[in-house]
Amino acid sequence: MSHFDVVIVGAGLSGIGAAVHLKKRCPGKTFALLESREKLGGTWDLYRYPGIRSDSDMHTLGYSFKPWLAEKAIADGPSILDYVNEAADENDVRRHILFSRRLDNAAWSTDEARWTLNITRTGSAAPEANEPEVVTCNFLLMCSGYYSYDKPYLPHFEGQEDFEGPFFHPQLWPEDLDYTGKRVVVIGSGATAMTVVPSMANDVEHITMLQRSPTYVVSYPDKDAIANFLRKILPDKLAYAITRFKNVQFQRRIYEKTRTAPDTVKKFLLDRVRKHLDAETVAKHFTPSYAPWDQRLCLIPNADLFKAINSGKASVVTDQIDRITKKGIRLASGVELEADIIIAATGLNMKLLGGVEFSIDGATVQFPDTFSYKGMMYSDVPNLVQTFGYINASWTLRADLTAEYTCRLLNHMDELHVRQCTPRLRDQDQGMEKHDWIEDFSAGYMQRAMHLFPKQGDHAPWLNTQNFTEDKKMIRHAPLEDGTLRFDNPA
Repeated sequence: MSHFDVVIVGAGLSGIGAAVHLKKRCPGKTFALLESREKLGGTWDLYRYPGIRSDSDMHTLGYSFKPWLAEKAIADGPSILDYVNEAADENDVRRHILFSRRLDNAAWSTDEARWTLNITRTGSAAPEANEPEVVTCNFLLMCSGYYSYDKPYLPHFEGQEDFEGPFFHPQLWPEDLDYTGKRVVVIGSGATAMTVVPSMANDVEHITMLQRSPTYVVSYPDKDAIANFLRKILPDKLAYAITRFKNVQFQRRIYEKTRTAPDTVKKFLLDRVRKHLDAETVAKHFTPSYAPWDQRLCLIPNADLFKAINSGKASVVTDQIDRITKKGIRLASGVELEADIIIAATGLNMKLLGGVEFSIDGATVQFPDTFSYKGMMYSDVPNLVQTFGYINASWTLRADLTAEYTCRLLNHMDELHVRQCTPRLRDQDQGMEKHDWIEDFSAGYMQRAMHLFPKQGDHAPWLNTQNFTEDKKMIRHAPLEDGTLRFDNPA
């Protein structure tokens, strides 16, 4: 049985970043990363659909410790995967990764102040007699993402079994799919659909994005002119830091404006779309009924979706599905969309903590009954930190901060000579109001899963804030011993 000071679950963007922070800030700690797949990279190794790219700029989606040096700030998936691999190899992280190992359950022993992890070997590495592998650790850092890798959200459509062509979710893209000269319908209008449609448009006969309701779409250049200029006159790290600061502030200002003046922001966003499309198309297909940032804005680089529509190779239809037919999709309006291929870009299935079952001294942890501590830990659950990025900004901004906080916490525990830390409700926290872990965000994938998540309280530190600037101050400078986080040793 192997034992480590820290186990990181997941070797994607967050997990590799956490490992680098751990090596730099806690050099004496032993650690391992558990990765259920055979390669690192997480999302960026998993997704294979055409045009896979970031929907945030890489100066904020990238790591704080590794400048993004490519000319394009809105990067394609293979470039991001290369970046994550480089970060792993430049910091000697790869040798710490235990590939093809899925964490099934984690059991905490208060007497031993350690987690016992039951692991299943997966993929080609799985032995015929797949006995569970056991690893123990003092501290567990979950970087397993937020959705199910193998089970996307794919609702059943009446008649879908009758369709004579390929019908699939883009998360499970067929490797041998040939869509040249085909008629394609993409169901959905989220980030994936916005990526797939313009990427396929030149090769298909025609591609249609079928949506129930419109989404806010923002066109932005894929190259950051200021960043590219700064790199010519400044050292890479300084140029990156300045660009990162600029983009963080821009993201924050836009988000705050959507909260204080939603109608103004809505007009601004729609006016930008009208520069590319006629007023009737914008009114019918690109004017949502909800306020900006009640769901994520969809970023498209260089107006590529609008260009595909104007070329005649792509179109948008806003309607309800009545049923799938042999030859396509019949809509509630009675119109039938003929299709050779149907792609159901219908969203994700969120997964709390990678679907792992946790127990403390034999009792299963019911996370919906816990409170979120600073958006990273859980009330009454010791030595466990979860990485979950921002909803209103780039994921890695918070992933970086979470890793920093974990390292700060580990070093503080060493200074105190204690082996466990646990968030506990104080007397003044008893009976506080309960709120959803994510509020004011109506995206379907969130709403379907909120009942599985911990609750927020109505005051700090039981809040899951969405403010990078405030979180940075809190994580780097606020006292760790705040009367809520209890440090101790086994009795």
